[in-house]
Amino acid sequence: MQFATRTEGDFIIATILETRMDAAIAPALKIHIAQLLTEGKTRIVLDITDVTFMDSSSLGALVSLLKMVGNKGDLIIVGATGIVAELFKLTRMERVFRMAATVDAAMEAIPA
Repeated sequence: MQFATRTEGDFIIATILETRMDAAIAPALKIHIAQLLTEGKTRIVLDITDVTFMDSSSLGALVSLLKMVGNKGDLIIVGATGIVAELFKLTRMERVFRMAATVDAAMEAIPA
């Protein structure tokens, strides 16, 4: 899975550079974000703006990551649109995850 990761203040912005999030890449996503957490980076913004397809295995990986973050930090999903946004709505995961339209909006939503 292709990622771009950058730091903005005390936020880690992890951008998915793929159009598909499926069973083939869900483990890599989980490993990548888990590594950031073990490095003490607990304010994570996951930008999925380029993602046009997501299956249940990737959604499951995101749920696992949310559990890993727990009360120690924040995980906000950014840029879910189209079919991906519908998946979050159909599964009611938009109630579970903090979501934002943009990276800037996500960083503003997390108190310092």
